[in-house]
Amino acid sequence: MDPTAQILLTLGGILLLGLATDVLGQRTLLPRVTLMLLFGMLIGPGMLDLVPTVVADRFELIASMALLMVGFLLGGRLTRDTLRRSGREIISISVTAVIVTSFIVFLGLMLVGVPLEIAILLGCIASATAPAATVDIVMESGYKGRFADLLLAIVALDDAWGLIIFSIGLALVAALAGVDGHASPLLAALRDIGGSVILGLLIGLPAAYMTGRIRQGQPMLTEALGLVFVCGGLALWLDVSFLIASMVMGAVVTNLATHHEYPFHAIEDIEWPFMVIFFVLAGASLEFSALRDIGLIGAVYVVCRIAGKVLGAWLGGRHGRARQETRRWMGVAMLPQAGAAMGMALVATNLLPEYRQVVLSVVISTTVFFELIGPAFTRLALRHTDDS
Repeated sequence: MDPTAQILLTLGGILLLGLATDVLGQRTLLPRVTLMLLFGMLIGPGMLDLVPTVVADRFELIASMALLMVGFLLGGRLTRDTLRRSGREIISISVTAVIVTSFIVFLGLMLVGVPLEIAILLGCIASATAPAATVDIVMESGYKGRFADLLLAIVALDDAWGLIIFSIGLALVAALAGVDGHASPLLAALRDIGGSVILGLLIGLPAAYMTGRIRQGQPMLTEALGLVFVCGGLALWLDVSFLIASMVMGAVVTNLATHHEYPFHAIEDIEWPFMVIFFVLAGASLEFSALRDIGLIGAVYVVCRIAGKVLGAWLGGRHGRARQETRRWMGVAMLPQAGAAMGMALVATNLLPEYRQVVLSVVISTTVFFELIGPAFTRLALRHTDDS
């Protein structure tokens, strides 16, 4: 079949599939993110093998476009009003959850005899969450209460804290293993985060004042997409985090574009088709067989990561003077784990190939697990804290 025909038929089928997940999600306990991942696994190479190679090869492009929109929308949640009202809770919970999760996973793995270097790496990787899944669940649920706002703001910062602690752990493991230039992972992380912030500021500052002028107070969709894609392209070209860059840009525009009622609301109207394709193709890249290989290390990782997120969010919420229901449910809402963890695992195994088999097998299998069950727990947390 002609490649263009394959692409159009596949994308059309996936978008129609997205409508089906919406309907099923309203009638079952599973959120549509989990349903899309399951459908993706069903049509993926491990089962029916219905996704053409020409489409699968373009997954990275589709994923980048979807995550750029996610980053921008998350940045839009970091308003001055939100930070003034809940800044202490956001910072305290996000930082504490990352640190406590990493420590508990590290400690649990050490107690079952996992080598020190592997325990450090897996502990740091466990801190990562899944911004895209979290954003979609909040949008699907329709909850607009304080808990939902806090969750999105915390997830927005999670990647930055996770990257920092992972880079520290990677530098430590490299030093223990005697790898030359072991300080480079930390320096690379600082460059990545710093470069992303600078790029987001450089694009966001002029955008805040120049957009929404053609139609007074109503930024056009072309403006939104143009800025988001330019930001992503420059971030990839400069080799910095496009997710953090787009998040910073979104935060700058939201806080400085006072002539907008709601900057770039049009992004929300077109984000869903990209998210459908992203999650279905992400599901097609997962393998059920990975769950069979989870073993004792994977089981300890899963249990300790859940305990770490719940305890870390509770401790952070207590220090940040959050409400009791926020302390109780925030860690549960942060259980999804996705691409960031996989990216960290690949970086670690490229630098330290001797740990490749163990680290990748654990991260791949547990990512499948948390991708499937994590969204359900996020929706459960939102239901128990609904104050919209």
